[in-house]
Amino acid sequence: MNKTHFLAKALLLMVFMGCLSHCSRTYPKTLVTIEDGQFYINGELTYKDRYWEGNKIEGLLMNSRMVQGIFDDLNPETVKNFGYPDTQKWDADRNTDEFVSAMEDWKKHGLLAFSLNLQGGSPLGYGNHGWINSTFDEKGNLRPAYIKRLTQILDRANELGMVVILGYFYFGQDQYLEDEKAILNATDNITRWILEKGYQNILIEINNECNGPYDHEILTCSRVHELVQRAKKLGGENLLVGTSYGGGVIPQQNVLQVSDLVLIHGNGVDEPSGITKMVRKTKNVTGYSGQPILFNEDDHFNFDADDYNFKSAIESYTSWGYFDYRMSGEGFEDGFQSIPVDWGINSTRKKAFFKKLKEITGY
Repeated sequence: MNKTHFLAKALLLMVFMGCLSHCSRTYPKTLVTIEDGQFYINGELTYKDRYWEGNKIEGLLMNSRMVQGIFDDLNPETVKNFGYPDTQKWDADRNTDEFVSAMEDWKKHGLLAFSLNLQGGSPLGYGNHGWINSTFDEKGNLRPAYIKRLTQILDRANELGMVVILGYFYFGQDQYLEDEKAILNATDNITRWILEKGYQNILIEINNECNGPYDHEILTCSRVHELVQRAKKLGGENLLVGTSYGGGVIPQQNVLQVSDLVLIHGNGVDEPSGITKMVRKTKNVTGYSGQPILFNEDDHFNFDADDYNFKSAIESYTSWGYFDYRMSGEGFEDGFQSIPVDWGINSTRKKAFFKKLKEITGY
């Protein structure tokens, strides 16, 4: 082989190896950023120039809790509880496919973001009873079937210009990771995966309600800032990271001073004035430095009343998130958290929320 042929062959090999390294990368169509306490998508303020009843909407990020998009139950004893009405069987791929099919309709009503969790949420609305639903195995390794479903959702969100508030851990499932090392492995593995794939439409929520009953100390509110810092160190300027607190709970200094955004919940806050107080108290915590405040869970509705939680959040210039689960005696179409999920806008509550959302956002 002469020198010319050798160089040409070497060049082809380099191109081929480069493709192996980068062809699986997702080239971003959607970039979420934060500037001066406001959200931007692809360099433009969200809901640009929009005001509603004299309240500024631009720069906010209206969202909905859709944490079960990649749900599965790996416990053969409990999975039988989650059958679809038409088949009497659970189907994880069907769940994700129907989720992806519904996303465009959500966006048309003004929904720019949704919460997804790698360990889901309670499939009965509240409480946990033995099911196993986790993107991570006991060592913190990523389960391929979950990652495949996650990729479907993230890719579609990327195409639609939507933001995913991606939660890593949930207190109903963290016990299945064997120790703190597994938690660290899980955090590193999923963060590196996000970076390698090139997604830029993600806001990381380390765990849902860090003040909840977690089995691992590093996931509790006194230490979770360590994981926020860990993910930020891995991601550099490419990832925006925070964690959330339960209904009515005000974030603590250790988390606020290291977070890019502030995630709080309105569950249990029955008076709309309580939402205003939560926002004010959060801003007064040492460590708060103007980050955007975002409710990414609130199970209060009454969208036709004179005052309601969604409206109070907006009046406080705070993003708001809808949380809906199937209540006792309700049908398949009700709720976005209870398994199995009807991801369409088909129940009375869902229709009321999306109607109000469309009105507020001007979509």
